[in-house]
Formats: sequence, structure tokens, C-alpha cells
Amino acid sequence: MNSKGEVCLGVAGAGRATELHMNALKRFSGVPVCYKHIIARRFEQVEMMRERYGFLKASLDFENLINDPEIDVIDVCTPPYVHEEMIEKAMMAGKHVICEKPLSGYFGYEGDIEPIGTNVSKVQMYDKVLSRLNSLQYIVNNSKSKFMYAENFVYAPAVVKSAEIIRKKKSRILFAKGEESLKGSSSPVAGEWNRTGGGTFIRTGAHPLTAILWLKSVEAEARNTEIKVESVYADMETITKGLSEYEHRHIAARPHDVEDFGTVILSFSDKTKAVVMATDTLLGGSKNYVELYCNDAAINCRLTMSNMMETYFLDEDNLSDVYLSEMLPQKTGWNFPFLEDEIIRGYTDEMRDFIESVYYDRKPRSGFALAYDTVRIIYAAYMSAELKRPVEL
Repeated sequence: MNSKGEVCLGVAGAGRATELHMNALKRFSGVPVCYKHIIARRFEQVEMMRERYGFLKASLDFENLINDPEIDVIDVCTPPYVHEEMIEKAMMAGKHVICEKPLSGYFGYEGDIEPIGTNVSKVQMYDKVLSRLNSLQYIVNNSKSKFMYAENFVYAPAVVKSAEIIRKKKSRILFAKGEESLKGSSSPVAGEWNRTGGGTFIRTGAHPLTAILWLKSVEAEARNTEIKVESVYADMETITKGLSEYEHRHIAARPHDVEDFGTVILSFSDKTKAVVMATDTLLGGSKNYVELYCNDAAINCRLTMSNMMETYFLDEDNLSDVYLSEMLPQKTGWNFPFLEDEIIRGYTDEMRDFIESVYYDRKPRSGFALAYDTVRIIYAAYMSAELKRPVEL
């Protein structure tokens, strides 16, 4: 912390993830935070974010964050193909790290035939990713700094309340179901495996997957036992490539060598099951939920689309700067606006937990183990879809 007793923050990236993290931080005033330095690849973008959120400095060089002795925490909000390098450099420099999901992935190596999502075996990808995860785990485990995994679903109020119920009742989650679906991504590189490490499942399915993994860990702790994922069975497909340009006009997904549909069945060591689904073929906004079928309860967590408010518009006059919903193509007709989006989807409590973990020197709720397991299971799922059989972990 700096001389004023503030947690000093540096941010890498100036895209949507940065917006979500910073909007959440601006809602939290329990611990003093100094917004010291933000970096990104494009000057216009990073300068706009500096002005918007009040950073003292902006530049294009990650080393500026590493070499600033005042910076306590580096928030990595970049595309995932640079996560590993930034995490390693930051932790070796003694900085605490917040990392946006996913932790890492397979983005190609010398000798790979492009496009890698089509030409590189998912078995090879799994082996390489697991090796890299283990190397990263060694660095994190041998660092005195904290690693904080920015998975907002783990902090969503509905998911947190579910965890409280499971702890109190010692409920058994017999079956869990989760989904995040929408009409595609606003990112221009979302269709390229060498930039995203996969398609819709790693980009959006990671959210409900991690929430279910965390809730099963809560159940295990409450019952004083151990529960692990034993096997993964997956089906992945690229559906929208079969559409004509006219049929494709409402869907933003433009997959090149990635999937736009993924469904994964998890089998746990306690003989229970979970299903996680992600698609880029849903119109009308984004759909985010986790459902739990327990031995003594049924719990449905709906992050979006919420029905707390409904709107009906015949036109969009004077609504250009009114945010209603993520990935909503138009505001006319009936809609369910996102209310207190940063709170309902967990971003505010996520950033509060991370900043307080640094300030009070305590363990964050979402750490490296959860990040590790999520990526490992996602790549086991990609391997399963390729092999067309379950993969044992």
C-alpha cells in the first residue's frame, strides 16, 4: 500500500473486462484505492479509459506496471493469450494479481498448422495446457503475492445465497445445470482459436462451469468430504457456418476455427452429475443461470434475464446512451432491462473481495485452484468432443 494507506492499482487492458471491473470498483468505497496506471495496446483506447476512470497515468507498456514500486495489484483484463506471461512477470515482481477468466489456454506454438482450432489435435492441446498450468501453479504457490481469479459468477448474489443454504442444510447437489448463451461476441477475435483458446465454451461456458465447481466444493466442505470431477463428456459444434448471409444477419458470432455450441456433462466422484451449456445462437440478450437439484431443496439462480423490470418501446428516440441489456440488438418491443448489473452478476462483490484480500491480507474466495480446475476441465471437454467419448480425469 502507498503512503496514504491506499491499495494501489494497475490495470492491463482497456476493453469490456476493464469496464466491468472498474464499474464495480467505483461502487465500492470500503477500502481506499489509488487508480495509478492503465496500459493497453492502442493509445486512443487507453487514454479514453484513463480519463473515464481517473487513472493517474496511461501508457502502452506492461513493464510500466511491473516497474512501478507503488503498484500493489495488477488487474489483468487482456485477451487470454497474454495472461500467462503477464501473471508470471507480475508475481515474480511481487505484485498481487487479479486475472480475468479464463486463466489460460492453447493459442498455438511454432510448427502448428493454421488455423489451429481445426488442425491441432485437442489431445495435444490438453497435454500442453496441463503442462503450462502446472508451471504456472508452481510460480503462484512459491510467490508471497495473492492470485485472484475474476470469476464473477462465484460472487453473484444468487450463487452466494445458494452456497449459504448448502452450508447450513448440508444439502447434497444431486444434479446441477448451468448456461451462458448469447448471440455471439463483440470482440473481433472471438472466432479465432489462437486469440481466445477456444470458442463459446471457454468464452462463456466457463462462467456457469466455475460456479458449479465452486458450489460442489462448498458442499464438500460442509459435509467434511472431498468431491472431484471424475470424467467429462462433451459435444461441440460450429452451427452458424451453415447459415446464409441473410440467415446470419441477427447473429454476431463469426466462428473461424472455434465452436459456437458446447454442452458438457460432468461426472463427480460422489456419483452426482452436472450439465453446462454455452451457445452463440441466442437472440434477445444474454441468458445466465445455475440450477441446483438437491436432496432437500431446489434452487434456481437467474443472473440474467431478470424480470425485476419490463419495458416496451415503439422507438429508440433518446435511448442511445441508456443501457438496457448485454448483446441486445434493439430496444423496441418488450425487454427485461439489467438492473444493478455489476451487483447482480457479481462484479461488485468480486472486486470488493479482491481489494479487501490485499488490504486485510486474507485469502480471496476465488483463487488459483478454481482457475486451474476450470481450464483443465474445459480442455478435457474439447478432447472429449474430438474423441467422441468421455475423458477420465
